[in-house]
Amino acid sequence: MVARSTLLFLSRQEGLKDFATRFKPFKKMTTRFVAGEDIETTVRAIRDLNAIGCTATFDHLNEAVTSVAETENEVREYKQILTRIDETGIRSNVSIKLTQFGLSIDPELAYRNARAVVEEAARRRNFVRVDMEDSAVTQVTLDIFKRLRAEFDLDTVGIVLQSYLRRTHDDVQDILKIPARIRLCKGAYNEPPGVAFPDKRDVDENYVRCMKLLLSSGVYHGIATHDERMIEATKDYARQQAIGKDKFEFQMLYGVRRDLQEKLAREGYGVRVYVPYGKTWYPYFMRRLAERPANVWFVLKNLFKG
Repeated sequence: MVARSTLLFLSRQEGLKDFATRFKPFKKMTTRFVAGEDIETTVRAIRDLNAIGCTATFDHLNEAVTSVAETENEVREYKQILTRIDETGIRSNVSIKLTQFGLSIDPELAYRNARAVVEEAARRRNFVRVDMEDSAVTQVTLDIFKRLRAEFDLDTVGIVLQSYLRRTHDDVQDILKIPARIRLCKGAYNEPPGVAFPDKRDVDENYVRCMKLLLSSGVYHGIATHDERMIEATKDYARQQAIGKDKFEFQMLYGVRRDLQEKLAREGYGVRVYVPYGKTWYPYFMRRLAERPANVWFVLKNLFKG
């Protein structure tokens, strides 16, 4: 837990980000978790995933944007992503973070920018997933999502919920009433114990409770995990309730457990891989390290290789 907290703290240190960006061996290692810095490199990575039976979620890395001009750049970037998905025929949707669209400047600005992307996706018959960030913006993210969902259909815009938050079971029940497509994950931010479960066992227990609600809802959801116990719990519940493999999908991160991604795809489950790209990769990369000790060892091994 201490190591995880330390890595999450380091993810917010701007000076270290600048150092890491200049340090080529460290930057090179990010290619395990980040497809590249531009759209075309990411298109190639998604083609490779499509070839093994996986779909993708295309994500431009940027968060906590503080200028209106930069938020407008993000809208243009996402419209270009949606254009390239159409032009190349890759099987992918997109994921957005509201802080990259100006949430810290003005929630109304974030809504307008997000709406522009969702509208473009609707025109192209694609899908936008509104990602969830730290607990300070959980409620406003849900509020903006609900506005978007009221304007667009079930298969155009969805949301992410995190099982480590104490509020999530209630949020799942609330969102399912709309209804909406939910991506359920565990969560990767450092949160106080009053807001999030500090014990992994409680996070897992809440994950399974929420997963069962999702699978029983009749709506197509994303069960996002690399934890084989959570995957087996999902498979078992689906079998017990006679829920077909085509009624939900597993979701995983680029560069994490590709063997498991391929195995699930071969078994006939839908598998969607979250594929991030962009120059502002540092916070995302550090959160991936914080999630699993094996990721830290991977980095240390490659550093010593020189």
